[in-house]
Amino acid sequence: MKMEKRDIRALSKEELRDFFVERGDQAFRGNQVYEWLWQKSVHRFEDMTNISKETRNLLDEYFVINHVAVDQLQRSVDGTIKNAIRLHDGLLVESVLIPTETRSTACVSSQVGCSLDCRFCATARLKRMRNLNPDEIYDQVVAIDRQSRLYCGRPLSNIVFMGMGEPLMNYRNVLKAIDKITSKEGLGMSPRRITVSTSGVPKMIRKMADEGVKFNLAVSLHSAIDETRSSIMPFNEKMPLQELREALEYWYSKTRNRITYEYVVWEGVNDKREDIDALIRFCRFAPAKVNLIQYNPIDEGEFQQAPEHVVNQYQQALEEAGITVTIRRSRGQDIDAACGQLANKSK
Repeated sequence: MKMEKRDIRALSKEELRDFFVERGDQAFRGNQVYEWLWQKSVHRFEDMTNISKETRNLLDEYFVINHVAVDQLQRSVDGTIKNAIRLHDGLLVESVLIPTETRSTACVSSQVGCSLDCRFCATARLKRMRNLNPDEIYDQVVAIDRQSRLYCGRPLSNIVFMGMGEPLMNYRNVLKAIDKITSKEGLGMSPRRITVSTSGVPKMIRKMADEGVKFNLAVSLHSAIDETRSSIMPFNEKMPLQELREALEYWYSKTRNRITYEYVVWEGVNDKREDIDALIRFCRFAPAKVNLIQYNPIDEGEFQQAPEHVVNQYQQALEEAGITVTIRRSRGQDIDAACGQLANKSK
């Protein structure tokens, strides 16, 4: 019976060291392999050039490296790059490089499809097939870093978990990926340059706070009125705003980190003064920043961006209330790479 090979990147450094010791080799061999896998991001054992051919053959006998590959690349007129990423089992996710004059940001996916049901998001219309493994998330970052160096002449500066999927529904794998990304034995990025964006899963926000994470938190809020939020984000009925608020208060008490709210203003949905006032009240309990985001249509459907004067009313009211606010213009709309548009159309 043929032995099934394990994905070598599922092993810790200690497990790799033990693997070699059990076969009469030196423990440091595991350190060497670990460095090739994570710091140097090789996808073939034969590329581990400071390791003997005999050792590489041994690795090939027991393990595989289940890496991802850029299946298709699209470039926007504004410089944004969207990648269709093919996973080892043939499934696809999408990730995006968003360059500006001063930074290069990777927008990465955490699930194939999505666990939640936001009506305005293209990804939510896809069936959730599975969670991504830590190495698959890590590989997206490595691929986008290489693109940034190639096309922008600089390394990746920021990472946002705002691609396909709800990161907190793949909690453990997302945190393991971030550990690798921020480790000196991985990419060595500062956790302060990483933002995890969630639609709002109170239990997991509390768990993050208890674990003392150092990255930034963003919440896709879109309404601070339960009835309105439930109409566009139906899962809100099971995880209402009061629970979310209490979890975010707990987050701030533990981390002292400001919370960012992502907020789209739609015509006929959340464009009234009562919506603005509710948002201001919701921002009062902890230091907050609001990003007013341009809506990116996903079909000919019901959701339409509110007129500019309404967005300006939001901005003025928030500023008068002493709340930091920015208006975010979307990038990559022409290639369906903007927020809410990732839906594997390349498939």
